[in-house]
Amino acid sequence: MQLTSLTALALAAPTSALIRFSCSQLVVDRIDPLVNPGMVPSPHLHQIIGGNSFNATMDPAKDMPADSTCTTCQFTEDTSNYWTAVLFFRARNGTFKRVPIRPNAGFDGAVGGMTVYYMQNGLADYQQQSKVTAFKPGFRMLIGDSMARTADEATKYRQVTYTCLQDMGTRYPETKNLPNMPCPAGVMANIRFPTCWDGKNLDTVDHMSHMSYPVDGTFDSKGTCPESHPVPVPQLMYEVVWDTRGFNDPSEWPEDGTQPFVWSMGDHTGYGSHGDYLFGWKGDALQRTMDTPCYVTCPTLATQSIANQNKCKIEPTFKEDIDSWLTEIPGGPTISKKH
Repeated sequence: MQLTSLTALALAAPTSALIRFSCSQLVVDRIDPLVNPGMVPSPHLHQIIGGNSFNATMDPAKDMPADSTCTTCQFTEDTSNYWTAVLFFRARNGTFKRVPIRPNAGFDGAVGGMTVYYMQNGLADYQQQSKVTAFKPGFRMLIGDSMARTADEATKYRQVTYTCLQDMGTRYPETKNLPNMPCPAGVMANIRFPTCWDGKNLDTVDHMSHMSYPVDGTFDSKGTCPESHPVPVPQLMYEVVWDTRGFNDPSEWPEDGTQPFVWSMGDHTGYGSHGDYLFGWKGDALQRTMDTPCYVTCPTLATQSIANQNKCKIEPTFKEDIDSWLTEIPGGPTISKKH
């Protein structure tokens, strides 16, 4: 499916909601309040978007909408926080350079960040007929394993993938490993979260066990949620477009034919990609939106300009050089074997 298909699909009358929106970069920092709450610095670097009340602890009782004075997301009712690891280019001389993020299709001018989706059915299903229950205050989750380094380890996370962009409309094929060839328009990291909730726990020790994939089929095929996790929730999806165009010169790639990109936790394979989420929508804004017939944008939500979302920033909690050519990735992670 090419992204241009979204425009055609949006012309048909939906029965419920799918929303797609841009969130600019809030901060790039070595903190992780979900996995390493209170630890400064955390083991590896993250790029973070959303409400500006983000900090190193993020107590589950925190009132994120009340504490945030701005959000980097287009919909101003969304003060959630979303984050991923950071991608680096490793040169032949062993030095590292942080890869920038480019705006996704339709969001020209956004500074860094990612595109966020909330869906009731698969992306290509403009009818969006399934009923879903929105996440609740205090809800949090992650998907992926930052320590995964093999295809077998990554297989359990069904929809954490990459797309080698031929242009900004490319969406397929997807791979579980980082692309092993130069990508003309960049590398898109796709992160889709599970869609079945146990209906009880806002979080669990591993930040994943309260969520499940369908017991039969997939989210896209409208698979059934298991009895242990009977509550369908929106599929949350991130698209992060890493602007690898400045690193596509074959003479700068490894001489052994492998690809040169490394995640901030030292993963050279790509199997360690992961995403974190802290719910922070105001009131019942997300549920109202999921119950409203709209596609991509929604009249129930207030939209700010991309220029305004770019203005929402916070200072890094841990100050370190992340922009120069570096002799090691921040935090000094061990680099995995080449894939």
